[in-house]
Amino acid sequence: MKNYLEKLINRENLSTEEMKDAVHYCFTETATDSEIAAFLTALQAKGETADEITGIVDVIRNESSFQATAVSGAMDNCGTGGDKSYSFNISTTSAFVLAGAGVTVAKHGNRSITSKSGSADVLEKLGVSLSFSKEQTEELLQENQIAFLYAPNVHVALKPFTKVRRELRIATIFNAIGPLTNPITLESQLLGVYRRELMPILTEALHKLGRKRAVVVNGAGNVDEATLSGENQLMLLDNGKITSFTLRPEDVGLPYYSKDEIRGGDANRNADILLNVLKGKSGAYYNTTILNAGIGIFANGKAETIEDGIELARESIDSGAALAKLEFLMNYSKKIPSEVF
Repeated sequence: MKNYLEKLINRENLSTEEMKDAVHYCFTETATDSEIAAFLTALQAKGETADEITGIVDVIRNESSFQATAVSGAMDNCGTGGDKSYSFNISTTSAFVLAGAGVTVAKHGNRSITSKSGSADVLEKLGVSLSFSKEQTEELLQENQIAFLYAPNVHVALKPFTKVRRELRIATIFNAIGPLTNPITLESQLLGVYRRELMPILTEALHKLGRKRAVVVNGAGNVDEATLSGENQLMLLDNGKITSFTLRPEDVGLPYYSKDEIRGGDANRNADILLNVLKGKSGAYYNTTILNAGIGIFANGKAETIEDGIELARESIDSGAALAKLEFLMNYSKKIPSEVF
């Protein structure tokens, strides 16, 4: 570890293999909290690269017992968080719309860190289990086209890092890589980031991690979702080719809404918003959801344009298909013993 720390302190980048070696060491009993803290701090101070992100993500995914799966063609639409916009649970709501449109969604997420209600908080309030086993996750993805993978449940081995991060109380590489560590093998992904400078780095990392298609989005006002409050920045990865473009509400025939109009609340409030959207209640929450779900459907490749994706998202809600995906997950959860992580 000493050699890697010296390189990072000297602002030298680590190769993917060097990063893997350093992270593997952090998982051993030999590694001390001080070494892990120094590693995370030095890496953050230097700034992460696509190779470094690829290395740490590969190791974390391989440490998870959930990685091997019989499901193919899955995607995720988890964002990095950290924008402090206090919006409703946009990606979680959109995930059910994606599933209702025929996209298999392995929804990776956690409890709230920088918002009032994380994906796990709102789903738990709706009666969705946070304790699905690998076998149950596979069954849900095959039968319902959506399952929730609660990060502490699928990444048990990360406890050494979790302890150090809690004590450091500063941003680390983990604030950027959460959505990439989904242990299910993904073919496509929609990834929201609140730091615009991370967009090309994360897009390149997605390519190195084997995504065939992906969209990375930084919303208007540096939100980690697409919004209807102005110009969104997007990067499309399509079979190794990367293109950048912008997206405004008028480009896809949707109205303008300020960021204040999509603010959420606690888990109870956000659960109500999620249900109202899936039941078709119009307004800022509904239109923001179909925008993000439409981009997700486009990222998956099921729609050739974002406009087509939005129409499929609208049909998913209006037909009742999206709500049915949530109800299936809620009913399935009733047979799962509750566990607290």
